[in-house]
Amino acid sequence: MQHLLFYSANFTAMFENKIGIDLGTANTLVYLPKKGIIINEPTVVAIALDDNKVLAVGQEAKEMLGRTPETIVASRPMKDGVIADYRVTEAMLRYFINKALGNIRFFRPEVMISVPGGITSTERRAVTDAAVAAGAKNAYVIKETVAAAIGAGIPIAEARGNLIIDIGGGTTDVAVLSLGGIVNSTSVRVAGNRLDQSITEFVRKKHGIAIGDRTAEEIKINIGSALALPEEEMMQVRGRDMISGLPKTVTVSTNQVVEAIVDELVEIARAVKTVLQDTPPELASDIIDKGMIMPGGTALLRNLDHYVAQSVGVPCFVAEQPLLCVARGTGVALDNLDSYKKSILSSR
Repeated sequence: MQHLLFYSANFTAMFENKIGIDLGTANTLVYLPKKGIIINEPTVVAIALDDNKVLAVGQEAKEMLGRTPETIVASRPMKDGVIADYRVTEAMLRYFINKALGNIRFFRPEVMISVPGGITSTERRAVTDAAVAAGAKNAYVIKETVAAAIGAGIPIAEARGNLIIDIGGGTTDVAVLSLGGIVNSTSVRVAGNRLDQSITEFVRKKHGIAIGDRTAEEIKINIGSALALPEEEMMQVRGRDMISGLPKTVTVSTNQVVEAIVDELVEIARAVKTVLQDTPPELASDIIDKGMIMPGGTALLRNLDHYVAQSVGVPCFVAEQPLLCVARGTGVALDNLDSYKKSILSSR
């Protein structure tokens, strides 16, 4: 009898498929309960124009960005955190679900997907429809700020104010959470990708060379900072000369990057101030005591927490493993649906 119970429990666990997905503009992360984050790949898809066939997804597709012939297009199907190309997003979700669970499954999985705070009901429906079409039995969506808070280990069910600044690739979502729900929030479409674009523009105007998105991202990661440094770092950057059209190498400095991205940082700080100004006094007092928490991949930009703290006048801290918070939170919420039902927006 004990053997039967043991096998029964194993059988149930084997086929109880649950997946949490952080479907980000820049990267997609997949979380499995009891296993953690098992996939972290770029949100990029390569398509053959001749037959409209998906050739590659994730890291393999990102390697093709800016390097494809005319017959192949490598692009990001998510724009500013929402679906820009439904068919391609569906194909991408199918790829990640199959990679996580294998192509042969006895049961269709339940999927929890994070979405930006400013998403519309139509955009939300597009996400759940794409997940179901990709093979999900049920698809739920949860706001990124809530998922990030859960993933960062913040006790959002308590009657205390917590302010989350989730800065990803496509959007910055700011929210005050208390008693398991969102008290006040805003979402602006300014985040990592906009910083990359500003660096690209600055290098073109300042140095007269054209660089690609990947090069701009490398500049941001390697020498970028939100505040000017007394001892700045330098980086050799290769691109195409705007006049001669020939390859050219220039030197870019940290403080040039600070100059390039200042307008975007001001907009992010303004979003935080807007939320704080509309926050009830008791919750605002909690936030001043505990400080603001910053998850999201772009939170790793050097000195960004210090910049926001200086701009807003409230302490700000980068979450532990900020890139993984949202994905981890989707998995935990899916594993505890009853506990987090207030925070889940809709399902299909």
